[in-house]
Amino acid sequence: MRDRTAAFLARRSFQRFIVGVILINAGTLGLETFPAVVASHGHLLTVVDHIALYVFAAELAAKIYVERSRFPRDPWNVFDTLIVTIAFVPSTGGLSVLRSLRILRALRLLSVVPSLRRVVSALLRAMPGMSSIVVLLGLVLYVGAVMATKLYGATAPERFGSLPTSLFTLYQTMTGDDWGNIAREVMTRHPSAWIFFTIFILVCTFVILNLFMAVVVSAMDEESAEERAALEGATARAQHAQHAEHAEHTQRILDELAALRKEVAELRGLDPRAEPHPLDR
Repeated sequence: MRDRTAAFLARRSFQRFIVGVILINAGTLGLETFPAVVASHGHLLTVVDHIALYVFAAELAAKIYVERSRFPRDPWNVFDTLIVTIAFVPSTGGLSVLRSLRILRALRLLSVVPSLRRVVSALLRAMPGMSSIVVLLGLVLYVGAVMATKLYGATAPERFGSLPTSLFTLYQTMTGDDWGNIAREVMTRHPSAWIFFTIFILVCTFVILNLFMAVVVSAMDEESAEERAALEGATARAQHAQHAEHAEHTQRILDELAALRKEVAELRGLDPRAEPHPLDR
């Protein structure tokens, strides 16, 4: 029974069904944000939401039944469990904010769709390298904020009046949001301020942020390389098993031919070890 359940869960048609349920449930949760739709079809949306939740719960129970002690060892199973469990928490009273967390069920696509799962795995693999870049970015922001506060705090107190304000302004500048107006506001009193902003943007936006992309791309390449290696290994093992099976089958045929030759020789009263007569060949 457990084997049949595991085979059913692994079917491509069942996986597509789960993806469809996730997409439909995400769509109904989005429709609930429209008061007119809720007023006219609120009961139907609630029914669809409950059906989707019961489908997810049944799938989760089936996985627990199949995998047993191996179930909590898979991080994706833990992720799915948290997503489904949140939906069963009462969303009334002080916990009404949890009602908005139902949309997190759409994130189950990350664990169901293999390509999305590979992307998330690559991002998690890149976290150690990204942490060093985050420290570097924080250091550059801190140094720039201290400099900007001392240089331009009196000129633009709303932008650089204090260290926290300068940090926020430089973060906004780093993202490219309205940095031109910020620079022009300072340049009315400090014409050479463009040098500071240009260097800051070059270092943060065109160097450090691109390092993030490089680390993520490298992690995705490693993930793809490991996946290809695993696929090649599985293919090689399958070919080796096929060759071994073929060799065993050939040896079985040879053994049967030898036994048949021995029986024929015994029936003729001949020595089975003797060379066969030319006419017997």
